[in-house]
Amino acid sequence: MADLRAAMKTEGVELLALGPGPHMQWLLGFQPHGDERLLLLLVTQDAAEFCMPALEADSAGQHTDLPMHSWADAEGPGAALDATLASVKGKGAMVVALDEAMRADFALALLDRLPGARHVFTPSTLGRLRMKKDADERARLKASALLADEAMKTAFAAIRPGMTEKQVKQIVTDRFAEGGAKLEFGIIGTGGNGAFPHHQTGETVIQKGDAIVIDIGARLNGMPSDITRMCVVGEKPEGYDEIHAIVEGAVQAAMRAAKPGVTAREIDAAARNHIAQAGYGDYFLHRTGHGLGIEVHEPPYMTGSSDTVLEEGMVFSIEPGIYLNGRFGLRLEEIVYLTAEGAERFSELSRDVAVAEA
Repeated sequence: MADLRAAMKTEGVELLALGPGPHMQWLLGFQPHGDERLLLLLVTQDAAEFCMPALEADSAGQHTDLPMHSWADAEGPGAALDATLASVKGKGAMVVALDEAMRADFALALLDRLPGARHVFTPSTLGRLRMKKDADERARLKASALLADEAMKTAFAAIRPGMTEKQVKQIVTDRFAEGGAKLEFGIIGTGGNGAFPHHQTGETVIQKGDAIVIDIGARLNGMPSDITRMCVVGEKPEGYDEIHAIVEGAVQAAMRAAKPGVTAREIDAAARNHIAQAGYGDYFLHRTGHGLGIEVHEPPYMTGSSDTVLEEGMVFSIEPGIYLNGRFGLRLEEIVYLTAEGAERFSELSRDVAVAEA
């Protein structure tokens, strides 16, 4: 909270409003149940108080001693929101930072009470703080990544012709569960399906000669993993080695470029230029990476338009890919932690293609 208030002061933000979600989870270590009932945490330099549905107040009170202005369904939230604003002395705020993930009706209910106020979102305050991971967050991300390595190796060992994508996903799910983690996502794209970056894992049957994109992640002790590796069944498709080498080169180029003081778009450019120079620029269909923390996708984003300056302590993915419609897709992904010297990866698994028995 002290760090947040310091950031608010630096940015000229007089009032910050959060709804239930990842920002509140990061700040307080918990988040109340969120639904259509108005629930806001209002923070100023001198106070932090909730406008809280009475239905949630007792439960939330077990996790925080912050003051609550509660409201019942029969009366509606208006009076409680007015009381919260008056108590935190937020009524005169002219610059308000809104949780960009909160419900629109929550945000408008607040702004309607602050005529003339200018609203911004949280990237320059709470969002900036979240981008830098402390030692505990890094340790949990590392543990989560190592379990993902094991789940990936389990998938490699199990894959055979005749299995479906969903069966491979279930094997991954079970291995994560054995390690105490819950699956967040599992993209298993075999053959031509691998050319769709966000393929919906389905009943497609794996065949000899398929290249398979395996993009998996699970949440362990509150932190997710995210890793993408490749597997081929028996023999590689025509041209596979060339594409793999290009994508591997792009990963290495982006990792070399990742230094404190560099902008996010320079990381994207390093990977993108390597692929473009090899003649496949039109087949790299997405950004180079995204932040990882409480959320699987969070700032900083490694895009061609991002001027975010990278700082020591940030965690993000580097995941270039080449997608050849009707043939195969190829993506390699590392989650890296930025040190003073550069990028250090969490995974300890080789990026070499795994070869499953045919």
